Amino acid sequence: MGEAVRRSGIPRNEVFLTTKILSPAGSPEETYQKCLQSVKQIDEGENGYVDLFLIHSHSPGPAKRKEMWGALERLYEEGRAKAIGVSNFGVGHVEDLKEGAKIWPPHVNQLELHPWSQQRTIVSYCSAHSIIVEAYSPIVRNQKSQDSTLVSLARKYSKTTSQILVRWSLQKGWVPLPKSDTKSRIEENRDVFGWEIESGDMQVLDDLDEGEKGAIVKAVKNDTVQ
Repeated sequence: MGEAVRRSGIPRNEVFLTTKILSPAGSPEETYQKCLQSVKQIDEGENGYVDLFLIHSHSPGPAKRKEMWGALERLYEEGRAKAIGVSNFGVGHVEDLKEGAKIWPPHVNQLELHPWSQQRTIVSYCSAHSIIVEAYSPIVRNQKSQDSTLVSLARKYSKTTSQILVRWSLQKGWVPLPKSDTKSRIEENRDVFGWEIESGDMQVLDDLDEGEKGAIVKAVKNDTVQ
């Protein structure tokens, strides 16, 4: 990723780069060095940085999560990470991170979010604690492109189904993260400004929520710290 940015010729401050840590390295210092090396691979030089550094998952457990969080706090304090956060953390996981933390709450929580999986408990919690919500899989990996409700709305607004989903996410106040390797679809997914989905149609999409079973990747657990 860092090499691609360097080759592009685009100024570093015009590109937002995120990386993650999946597991600790064995000790607080080793985990910090692991994270620092990740930053250096992306942005070389004494003042290199990433814009956002996330803990990838709650799965390693409470003690290991805190070890990783301590490493991210150091990077943030040193200016090597401009923001730090978590991914797929439920309420209990975020609360558990508070004990012993220098920086809390996390700046970001990255969650699977789309009309069929709205994860309202953790989203409301994040809102109450000013945690930015990033929505991954906002276009549901195109698995809902033939959904009759979605197709109907796309026709009404003369947009693609993906554009409807990305725009819905934006109007919910989230940061959608649509993915594509195709240039035309990347351009399509960013063409979501200058128009709005009407409130009644937002409610139509809200009503598609299927709870945990609507997730295609992961719905978080909110009542556990494990």
